[in-house]
Amino acid sequence: MSIKIEVGDKIYVESEKRPYRVRAANERFAVCTKPHFKTVLYFVADFKEDVRGTENLIFGMGAETDEECQEMLARLSSGDTEVSHRNRVPLDIVKHVKSTPTGDA
Repeated sequence: MSIKIEVGDKIYVESEKRPYRVRAANERFAVCTKPHFKTVLYFVADFKEDVRGTENLIFGMGAETDEECQEMLARLSSGDTEVSHRNRVPLDIVKHVKSTPTGDA
């Protein structure tokens, strides 16, 4: 993928109307979430494998906070975990919206 994904960006995928927000990212992975009742839905985008899906832990560690998303990114980056082979789908980003800088303008 040739676009630069950064924390705070919004990602739209083909099969869903509402965007996901990038909560943690590096050159290879992005952890993306969106609100769902009292929790979040999430996926991990793997730009090297060109897939997205959940982390391959049987009982996930959570993706509700920025800290949990950063911890997930660290596990993925170190090779301790990966995008689940059972739950992966092709990476289908159809729209990428850069975050707007916050501050005094």
